[in-house]
Amino acid sequence: MFKLDLWNTIIKPFWPIWLILAGIIIVERIFDEIPFWRKKAEDKKKFKRTQQWLSDKDLLQWLKGMKPAEFETYTANLFSSLGYKTSAVGKSYDGGVDVIAEKNGIKYYIQCKKYNTSSVGVKALREFYGVLVDHASQGKGIFITTDIFTSEAEYFAQGKPIELVDGPKLIGLIHQGKS
Repeated sequence: MFKLDLWNTIIKPFWPIWLILAGIIIVERIFDEIPFWRKKAEDKKKFKRTQQWLSDKDLLQWLKGMKPAEFETYTANLFSSLGYKTSAVGKSYDGGVDVIAEKNGIKYYIQCKKYNTSSVGVKALREFYGVLVDHASQGKGIFITTDIFTSEAEYFAQGKPIELVDGPKLIGLIHQGKS
């Protein structure tokens, strides 16, 4: 019958290692009480938040690098992960609607604009609104861009059944779809 002698097999032969580990724990506890070391810990938390921001920035750059059809498919998949029933309908001549999504009996007509350096102006929104009036008496529109909207475009969308989703808001939707 095998009997484990803890002292003679684990502790006694490796006492220098145990002594070092105990010393590390003691030193760490002492430095945790010093304000200088606390500040370092706070800086690490800030750095983690910065890393998160950088990863969001990288994600936006990745989205901007997609082909238009890939971005439309990605958007359809994103809305599926948010609980919508979706279909990507966008092609070269899609009539101004790239994705149709449905949730709670409401149809959403989605236009995707993957811009790298330009903002979405009022002209693009007027065209989309014309499509909405033609398609949807009870539906709503969502205009998604990887960039931003001009102030004229934002003003035009006020009071209309159009939700504007710019790059940062799109990143928020992506995070919401992951959870």
